[in-house]
This record gives sequence, C-alpha cells and structure tokens, in this order.
Amino acid sequence: MKTVKFKYLNYILLALFLFQSCNQDDDSNSQIVDPGLTVSDIKTQLVIDWNNLWLELDRYATGMRPNATARALAYIHLAAYETVVDDMDGYISNMTRLPEINIDSSQRPSEINLTLALNSCYSEVFNHFMYGTSSEVKAQIGVFETEKEAELSEGVSNQIVEDSKEWGNYIAERIIAYSQTDTEAEQQILEPQPLSYEPPVGEGYWTYSADPERALFPYWESVRTFVISPQETTTIPPPISYSEDTSSDYYAEMHEVYEMNNTAKEEDNEDLWIAEFWSDDVEGLMMSPPGRQISIAIQLIENYDLDYDLAISLFVKLGFSLNDAAVSTWADKYEYMVMRPSVYIQDHMDADFETNLYRFIFWPNPSFPGYPSGHSCFASAAAGIFINQFGDNIDFTDRSHEGRTEFRGTPREFGSLSEMAEENAFSRVPLGVHIRMDCTEGLRLGYEISDAVNDLDLTVN
Repeated sequence: MKTVKFKYLNYILLALFLFQSCNQDDDSNSQIVDPGLTVSDIKTQLVIDWNNLWLELDRYATGMRPNATARALAYIHLAAYETVVDDMDGYISNMTRLPEINIDSSQRPSEINLTLALNSCYSEVFNHFMYGTSSEVKAQIGVFETEKEAELSEGVSNQIVEDSKEWGNYIAERIIAYSQTDTEAEQQILEPQPLSYEPPVGEGYWTYSADPERALFPYWESVRTFVISPQETTTIPPPISYSEDTSSDYYAEMHEVYEMNNTAKEEDNEDLWIAEFWSDDVEGLMMSPPGRQISIAIQLIENYDLDYDLAISLFVKLGFSLNDAAVSTWADKYEYMVMRPSVYIQDHMDADFETNLYRFIFWPNPSFPGYPSGHSCFASAAAGIFINQFGDNIDFTDRSHEGRTEFRGTPREFGSLSEMAEENAFSRVPLGVHIRMDCTEGLRLGYEISDAVNDLDLTVN
C-alpha cells in the first residue's frame, strides 16, 4: 500500500503523534492507502477512504480480533448499505430478511447528499464498533469526518448538508440498536477470555498454560449470524484422531509442521515469507485476519473501478461472510478442542521448538483450539465473495503490507483468487501454529459459508 500524505496540518500532527506513541519511526509502516483519487465514482472513493482508515484502527484495536472484528465489519457495512440502498437501482433493504433492524423510511429527508450521509454514518459506526482502540488512535475518526465533510459540502446547501448528516446518523443508530439485541455478543465482547470457562480435559485436547493464554471467545457459537447457522447449515467432519504413534497420520501432520517451521526459519526461504505475509496475528503490528480481507477488497475495487453500488454490496456480503465464518469456526473449535502443534512437538519431538510466530508475540500460539483454522476459513469465506464478483482467474498482487520492514510484507502475485486463498490458508503450517488438517477444513468450510452468502439476493426480484 502507498503511504498516506495528509493534506492538512492537523492530519500531519495527529499522524506524528500516533506513530511516535506506537514506537513507529517510519511512516512507511502505515497501513492506510493514499487517499488520492483512485476510482471514478466519488462515492466509491469515500467508501475506500473510510475503509482505509478502518484498517489503521483495526491494527491498533485490542481484544477484538478476530471474532469481534468480524462482527464489527458486518454491522459497519450493513449500516453503510442501508444508508444508500434507496438510491441503489435494483437493490433492496435487508429489512426484508432482518425485520429487527427497525428502520423507519419516513425519517429520510426528501433530498440528501449520499456522500455526506455515508460520511456521518461511517463515523458513528466506527466509533461504536471499534471499541478496542485507544482514544488517541480513535481521534482519527472525528478528524477524518470533519475534513471529509468540509470537502464534500462545497456547493451543497446547508439544509441538504444537515439533512444528509441526520439520515446517516439515524441509520447508524438503528444498526447499532439492532446489534445490541444480540445480547450474547454484547456480553462476550466485554470479557473475551472469560474466567468462567475451563476447557474440558481429554487426550490431545487444547488447553492453556497461564491466564493470558486463556480461551478466547469460547462461547462465540451463540452469537448472531446473518446468513448461516452453524448447527443447521455448515458441515464439518471429525478431526484425525489424536495419536503419539510415530506411524500415525496425526504424528505425520505434526512432524510436517516441525520440519516446515524449522526449515523456513533456518533457510529464510519463501515459506517464511508466506508465513509472515499472511500472519496478521499481532495487535499493533498488523491488521487482523478479517481486516486483511477488507484490504484485499479495497484493492480489487480500485483495480476494477467499481461503482459505489457494487462496492457497497460487495462489502456488506463480505461482512456477513466473515462474521458467519467466525461464528461457525469457533463453534467447531470448541467442540473438537484440537491442540496446537507447538505443545505436541515440544512434548514428543523437540522440547526447544518455537513457532515462527513466536518472535512477534509473547505466546507461541493463538489462544483457542486449532481445528478448523480460522485464518483458512476467513480466507475462503472472503475469496468466495470475491470470485462471485470478479471471477477466479485474474492476475492480482496483494500489496496489503507493502513497505513494511518489521516482517516480510513484500507484495505477492497470484494468478487466481482461489490460489491466493489457498496460500493464505496453508501459510499457517510454516508459521508453526496449525497442522494441515486444520487448514484443509477451514478452507473448505469458508467456501461453504461464502456460497450461502452469495445465494443471498440483495436485488429486486
């Protein structure tokens, strides 16, 4: 991604403060794309600019990834969609499927400016759903809204400016209220690692070694989904049976991680590049795994110069798919309780084993069971949405981490979107945090979810 060059002094001062406070001396480490015009449609450009800002918030959000982050994306993009759907030719509101949203269309002024309405809506929902960001980082939202409003208000009457802002704020408030009816999620985001949860004990089961490694979002299966139900729609086979037998399939999968992880580290080879390129595990350093798919979506929208209706409908389906992937995957994780490779490898192969994630984060593993892989599921849950929109066989270069020096972020080129999703999924093996069966099943499950979301018709029949 390109480096931001803020146009106004207040942006420069704020950026300097934020980067200094986060010990980032080189502004090439910013993950916001240059907000200069990259598409023809001014409304699409506004959507891109706000989502680029979201990526920066996501990077520094604590206690949200990946579950609460995926949930936030679903509601943020639902709000944007509902703000402008009445002006999107051929599209219908989600109220036909989700009547609890409770939007009173009579509240919409007779004439509004869509960009100003979107600007206000994004500001409201970002402030609400990105609760894990510090006040210093979150201050970017208000500054950005004000700067955009001044830019977009030129030549627009004061009445239309106020009416547009009022409508955007109204929709944001309605979607926020709808999100709060999901009491399970509202309670769980307050305590993502609940002390009440103790993992069941069993041979080969995942567990934690200290309080900071306690189970993350262990009850997430009860959170609202938008399209699928993990109990009724998605299917998952049982994992390979745990075994310490050196001739078993289970041992072979663990040994593959041991070999790939160590070889990548020793040779500094392409597998290490792939592992770090797709990691997105570390708060303050990288965007989240669901956020990575937002970055890819932005690049695709720019590459194809989408009109705003296509961009916004793409984002809302992507948000639904990522949210439902998190719910379904976490339901399976805590049903099967499959242990992480490092524990098995240290017990049965090499007591000094360290994952390739360990140099970035204090704990060697994410704080939840391994099967199926959430990374892999997010990858295909997004790829299925992208393929439905753009087709599969396209040349694409992912520049999400371009310019980063703390890890291997050099852009990678792909001949298809499915190839990119597969590389993302299996990057977890050389990173040392998943065995192959975790990635295989996560990748398959994500496509099952995106298929269901793609079947969702947002157009007038």
